[in-house]
Amino acid sequence: MQLSFQMWTDQLQETINSKKKGDAAFRHNDFKAAIECYTQFIDVGTMVSPTVYARRSLSYLMSDLPQEALSDALQAQVISPVWHIASYLQAAALLALGKKNEAQTPLKEGSVLESQRNNVT
Repeated sequence: MQLSFQMWTDQLQETINSKKKGDAAFRHNDFKAAIECYTQFIDVGTMVSPTVYARRSLSYLMSDLPQEALSDALQAQVISPVWHIASYLQAAALLALGKKNEAQTPLKEGSVLESQRNNVT
């Protein structure tokens, strides 16, 4: 029992470290490294974070990988349905894919979600 708990806490710490490394790479515009670190975080599956998906989505966008960016933006929205950033990332990815008409819907949804969020007192 003790060993399995230790393994779990080690894995949890490793997962947290992957996110921290990804965040550092993201801040330094090293999008390739950010994608790798965030992928490690996601693949372990111990924790779920819409922020990690959003940052990896933006990293994909900055790396000219719009289809991957769209996939992560959609996943961020599944995790956090009312988070306007996920909608905006979907719109950006769709625009990058040349799907201007399809991008209008998540853009409008993001705008509505953001205004609702900002009006909450």
